[in-house]
Amino acid sequence: MPSTDEPCADHGVEATGDRIEPTGADRGVAARRDRAVRAAAEQGLLGPETPVAGLLDVTGVREAAAALRTAFDEVTADGTPVLHAFAVKAAALVPVVRLLADEGLGCEVASPGELALSRAAGVPASRTVLDSPAKTHGELREALGLGIAVNADNPQELARLDALFSAAGSPAPTGGASPVGLRVNPQIGGGSIGAMSTATATSKFGVALRDEGARAWVVRAFLDRPWLTRLHVHAGSQGMALELMAQGVRETYELAEEINAAAGHRRIDTLDIGGGLPVDFTSDEPPAFAAYARLLRATVPGLFDGRYGLVTEFGRSLLARSGLVLARVEYTKTAGGRPIAVTHAGAQLATRTVFVPASWPLRVRAYNAKGRPKPGPAVAQDVAGPCCFAGDLVAENRALPLLEAGDLTALLDTGAYYFSNHFAYNSLPRPAVHGFAPDPSLPGGIRFALVRPQQTPAEIVTESGEAQREALTDLRTG
Repeated sequence: MPSTDEPCADHGVEATGDRIEPTGADRGVAARRDRAVRAAAEQGLLGPETPVAGLLDVTGVREAAAALRTAFDEVTADGTPVLHAFAVKAAALVPVVRLLADEGLGCEVASPGELALSRAAGVPASRTVLDSPAKTHGELREALGLGIAVNADNPQELARLDALFSAAGSPAPTGGASPVGLRVNPQIGGGSIGAMSTATATSKFGVALRDEGARAWVVRAFLDRPWLTRLHVHAGSQGMALELMAQGVRETYELAEEINAAAGHRRIDTLDIGGGLPVDFTSDEPPAFAAYARLLRATVPGLFDGRYGLVTEFGRSLLARSGLVLARVEYTKTAGGRPIAVTHAGAQLATRTVFVPASWPLRVRAYNAKGRPKPGPAVAQDVAGPCCFAGDLVAENRALPLLEAGDLTALLDTGAYYFSNHFAYNSLPRPAVHGFAPDPSLPGGIRFALVRPQQTPAEIVTESGEAQREALTDLRTG
């Protein structure tokens, strides 16, 4: 794997003795993080048998949710129905979904499992949206039966919905309980990460509006189906410029205006503008919800005048900044003159970072065994994970205080995707995840709450077919 990290200091910090002092806007986030790492060490969250854990800053999550609500409240006409639906794939953990629901967010789900998690967290059907490019008949029936909003992805899925309504003896969702929309792809182009770009000319998502005849087909589809009342677009993702995201929303808004004009009334009443707000993985700066909302207002002013309800589907931007993966350094060594710290956090957690480091770099912080920022001059070194392949590096040639066995490393900005999208390489266990919040009465001034326990070897064996141990040996050839 080629080196992608230059041996330079991390952004936004100043070394001061055995502490790392954040600068400017980074101060509050970094201070909470340092307190949490120290408290985790003092309270025994990590040790020889629990060498890795995820930590989630509950205060940070609440602040991000509040910032999202405020950003759109400031640009939206009073009385406009707005649903901020959290993209469950970003953190498929019931307590996390419940925390965001407590902050007024609903859920965007893309599988039966995510829907089950949303329901377990107590999110009502009226605040749930089902998106997926591959919904089965059963998924559609369940969603319609529960009254969950559904965004169809393509003409064949729309025909499937026609058939389901016809079989139920109704030309529309029963009682209008499930709002139904259609996802479109404005084909505006991609961002800096091709695999994450959802609005390219050949994207698998939605109806490609610039393909020959597609726009006319979409208009006719709405005119033929009075129950089809929403348009959905998701043009953003990591690596996508805000201006391109806003352009995708504008083109979808213009299509809604065209459909409503053709219908002679407001056939489309809600626009689902997706999420995908990029995260800056080089600093502790908060997500740019306010900047994006202002850009949308300037680019698509009619979106906010109260004629359309709004749905958003943010995920990574709500959680990434508030999470860190904390791991013990098990061994240190040198190879080719370069120091290597072998830790318990690698590709099984930071999968994208290990395999595509240029697109998914992570900041790494060094702490001593007591959870205090590691002192000392920066030394170029590799930070390796536990997986049995040579490229399992979360940081290569990275300048950090020289790590030693027993020290702790923190992978920052890992609150989204890193906790729940585990890669089961080498049958490594899923780590425990703990939420944290200030509590002056406890060691380190931090209270932890268990979100998910560490997976046990017995659970791994069960998931790996223990009950079917003799299934293959019992097979006999004829």
